[in-house]
Parts: sequence; C-alpha cells; structure tokens
Amino acid sequence: MIGSVIAGIASSAVRLATPYLYAAIGETIGQLSGVLNLGVDGIMLMGAYVAFFIVLRTGSLSLGLISAAGIGAVLGLLMAFISVTLKAEQGISGIGLYIFGLGLSTLLFGMTVGHVQTIDGFPDLVIPGLSAIPVIGDIFFHHNILVYVAFALVPIAWFVLNRTPFGLKVRAAGQKPEAADSLGVNVERIRYMTVILGGTLSGVAGASLSIALLNTFQQNLTNGMGFIAVALVYFGGWRTSGVLLGALLFSTVNAIQVWLQVKGVNVPSDFALMMPYVVTILVLTAMAKRRVNTPAALNKPFERGES
Repeated sequence: MIGSVIAGIASSAVRLATPYLYAAIGETIGQLSGVLNLGVDGIMLMGAYVAFFIVLRTGSLSLGLISAAGIGAVLGLLMAFISVTLKAEQGISGIGLYIFGLGLSTLLFGMTVGHVQTIDGFPDLVIPGLSAIPVIGDIFFHHNILVYVAFALVPIAWFVLNRTPFGLKVRAAGQKPEAADSLGVNVERIRYMTVILGGTLSGVAGASLSIALLNTFQQNLTNGMGFIAVALVYFGGWRTSGVLLGALLFSTVNAIQVWLQVKGVNVPSDFALMMPYVVTILVLTAMAKRRVNTPAALNKPFERGES
C-alpha cells in the first residue's frame, strides 16, 4: 500500500516537473549570458493560452506546440529588445512582461473561449521494454512526449553550455562581457539569442501545462510557476543538474499536496496549496547563505568600450 502510494507520487512528480524544466533551463541559459527575465510566468501563460486555443480550434497538437514556442520567441525578443538594446532595468522589465502576459492571456481567453473547456492533449507514450520494469517503469516510462523531451533537455543543455563554442560565448557574455567583446564576441547578439531561446522554452513550458498535463486553460493557469522556475535557477547554482534536482523537489511537493487533497486527508486545502511556495521561500533563504557562482554580469547592461 505504502509502496504504491510512493510510486504514484513519484510518477506524478516526474510529470509535474515538465513545465519547471522547460522554463528553468531556458532561464538558466539567459541568465548565464547576463540577462534576468522575471517575465517567465507571463510568457508561460501566453504559451499555454495560444497552444490551448490552437488545439481547441484545429485539433492539431503539433501546431499548438509550435504556436506556443513561436509566441514565446516573440515575447523573448521583446524582453531582449527592452533589456539589451534599450538597457532598461531588467527586473522591472520582466515584471512588466509578466503583467502583460497575465493580462493579455486573460483578455484573449475571455474573448475567444469564454469558459473552461477541455481538450484531448498529448497521449502517454509508453516506452517498450523499459515500461515493463517493476516500479521504475511506472514512474519514468509512462508519460507523454513532452515529459521525455524536458528531461532529455537537461543533458543537451549541459553539453551545449559546457562543450561547445556557443556555450563558451554565452558564459563569457555573462561573466566578462568586456573581455568577450575584445575577443570578437558579439555580446548583444549572444544575449538576444539566449533570451529568445529562453522565451521559446517558456512558451513550450506553458503548452506542456495546457495541452499535455492539464488539457485545459483558465485565468492564471500557471499560478506563479514561472517565478518558481526563476528560483530554481538560483537553487541549481546555474547548473542544469541542479535545476533538475530543484524541479523534482518542487514537483514532488506539488504531487504530495495534490495527493493529500485527492485522498481527503484532513489538511486545510489552503495549507496544501501554499506548500510549494513555502518551499520556495525556504530554498531562497538557504541559498542566500550559500556561496554560488552567480554570473558576474547578471542584470548588468553592457556598453561597448566600458571596462
């Protein structure tokens, strides 16, 4: 009995980690280049709405996913323009982008859909052979394609950031942009690319909620998940492996609170719902006392010729 409960929670945790992974890995790449994007939650909301609306109208899951990635890229481009070209304060710009995404997704949903509906999202893709492994198969190999891609993205991102010339340029832009510029690296172009990529992944993160995990959309569907994704970047120390561990931690907490409510455990629902956010506060408090390799140029506009 206890074993089945633990396996069920673990399976849910793997599934619920998906949006965190997409958004946090994208944000990690952006922050390593020196740009802080607090608008992740707003981009996720727009990605979730666009994906849901496209699937609702066309029935095409692939088109919905591509559309979510596209709107994420557009909003990432907007954030890059404000932060990199206009050199506005990144924190305030990100909050503005979040409010924009929240308001626009709510407005468009009210105008085009109007009430909560459900769709047929991505089906589970059972991995032959691996899915038959006792316990392990149920936990890891009975999920939809977006779950598998999210976890595959962790080693892919690590390899790109640590073993390719592009990754070296990204890290140089976030640590020593002046030195990178003197060696011929176009710092602004690198930052544009990483922020747009981060926006694209945030859009996909939103789509993973609305057309893969929940198969619906409503106002403020993410409920602050984008901000937790930003916190995961700090929790993971700007390492993809750390982001993975953090995503699994938060998704496990989410899975536990869902299980408590479903099973009718005598715990106030409000307390259960706030559990992930309490964990966020505790983690950030712990991180404040820990030495981490913060990108030296994070949240700092770059001006050519500065030293």
